[in-house]
Amino acid sequence: MDPEKSTENGVEDRTGSNDEDTAICDQESVASSVDSIAEDMFIDGLDFVLDLPSSGIYPPEEDCDSKTSLQQRKRSRLSSPSSTADGGGRESKNDGFSGVSTERWHSSEEADVEPLKLDFSPVQEPGPQILPHSSYSPLQFFQLFFPEKMLQSIVGHTNVYGAKCKDVGDQWLYVTLKDLKLYIALVIYTGLVKCSLLTDYWRESQFSPSFPAKVMSYQKFVTIANSLHFTNTNEDEENDSKKGTAAYERLGKILPVYQLIREACKSYFHPFQNITIDERIVAAQPRTGPEQRIENKSTDRGYKLFALSDCTCGYTWDFFIYEGKSCTSQSEGLSYESVMALMDENMLGSGYKLFVDKFYTSPRLFRDLLCKKIWACGPVLPTRKGFPQNSVNRLSRKTPRGTMRWIREDKLLFVEWKDRAEKVQMCSTFHKANDGDTVQRKVKGDPHRTLVEVPVPAVVMDYSRNVGTVDPSNFITGHYRVLHKPKKWYQCVFYHLLDIAVENAFILHELVAKRKKQKALTRKGFVEKLILELRDKDDENMSGSAPVDSTHPPASSSSSTSTPCSASPEPSVTEGSHKPKYLMSDSTVGRRKCRLCHQETPIICVTCEVPLCFQPKRDCYNSWHEQID
Repeated sequence: MDPEKSTENGVEDRTGSNDEDTAICDQESVASSVDSIAEDMFIDGLDFVLDLPSSGIYPPEEDCDSKTSLQQRKRSRLSSPSSTADGGGRESKNDGFSGVSTERWHSSEEADVEPLKLDFSPVQEPGPQILPHSSYSPLQFFQLFFPEKMLQSIVGHTNVYGAKCKDVGDQWLYVTLKDLKLYIALVIYTGLVKCSLLTDYWRESQFSPSFPAKVMSYQKFVTIANSLHFTNTNEDEENDSKKGTAAYERLGKILPVYQLIREACKSYFHPFQNITIDERIVAAQPRTGPEQRIENKSTDRGYKLFALSDCTCGYTWDFFIYEGKSCTSQSEGLSYESVMALMDENMLGSGYKLFVDKFYTSPRLFRDLLCKKIWACGPVLPTRKGFPQNSVNRLSRKTPRGTMRWIREDKLLFVEWKDRAEKVQMCSTFHKANDGDTVQRKVKGDPHRTLVEVPVPAVVMDYSRNVGTVDPSNFITGHYRVLHKPKKWYQCVFYHLLDIAVENAFILHELVAKRKKQKALTRKGFVEKLILELRDKDDENMSGSAPVDSTHPPASSSSSTSTPCSASPEPSVTEGSHKPKYLMSDSTVGRRKCRLCHQETPIICVTCEVPLCFQPKRDCYNSWHEQID
């Protein structure tokens, strides 16, 4: 539910204003101002609940109607550590957190206690959850996340939507399952071979790539791109009528595909011990939808996803789309609730080590994760509630590089470390303050660039090794989205889901090859082979998907066969007579490839559900049935 829209509707419905209406409008105006601060902080990577004092949104002497003073108030709270402490460095009584350490900061020479060790007990054996002795092609790995049944559903919804849509022409050309696979193959192809314009892929020139024109015409490609749809149009209209109410589903137009791929990601892999949570941006320029902008991201605007990934291989295990502040509880803060939504100990197990960035790190979160028997580590903002505010023996600006200070509060370790000109603040529940680790740094001002060993806390070393395993620049559809610029927000989300499917499929390929002690394909080689298999496999021959461990079925209800697809004709013939039937009322559209001669035909056997030619000079229909009888 979007509170801004419901607020507007509520104001419009009360046009006969009275004193009560005026009071309501004033309250809503203040709420809108508070929400704007929350959004600005969210964009800057800050949490509205954890990075602001809970008492008093505005000082009474400031003007609530001034946009300039609004920004000044926000910046002043973020820049001054005293926003969570009084002038003497003591903890504020109204910050909502108890137990903040008031002891002095310790130096690296002072001994720290050994933290409690938790046993690593995952629910399943970490790694791929598929049959270990079966052979898989790149396409079969991809089909784990994009099964045949889901693609067929997309084809049906796209055809219905395309026929209703006015901007695609008066006559809609029927899209087949094969057309959708060719379209996906070309979208992936644009990530390998990059042109400055989308039309350059079909330009008749010796310098232009020839592959796209051999696969599909430009007009058909654009038609599918503009009409791609994933849900029932009648259900969309019904959901749109609920806008402004609690029953409105903001992700309704992508929900079936979104849910299926989320479940598939969790079904076919179980994370190793080190995991991380990060936010991602899906670049787009749509007109509506849950759009966000994040500072320091390569893509300026788009949709924000929170994702849990494996630090060892980069596999995306779970994720969810941020639907806006109106759909998120503000009691504990967005950073806290995002982590708790993804850290399901019943699905994962215990003893995991979670690495997060400064947006998520907070003492409250780390303590609650420890109650779930999950360790956590990450950089922390010095203005974050619960961070020690004692300045005794704290690092100064003139402190030499490599100097560290630490404070332990029960099971929580806070560390400050001087690296170059900046200070690094870290928080952890499973590290000692100092294990004697060092890192190499170049001597400043030395023309020979001499390297020296600089002491570094163990928490900094461990964090640096485990973050950054998932690089969004590797996502295959990013270049295509820049060229095509989808107008519909749910199509932008679909392309990122396609990114996740391709990346996870490649990671599974690598892990399975390593398990079998075989040489894995390179990422480029894997994607190239996937494109060719999407192009070359017939609709019927695609029914044989990757073999899957029966103890870990896919998220969809469709069953998967245990053998790879075969080129030989083995249809399941039911009892009774075989009857030919036209696929469409117009024989010039909706043609499919004949099972025998592979020429296009408008005829299908309704009993065998196999497309076959039925012409005087090419009677594949009778030849086929003679072979199977």
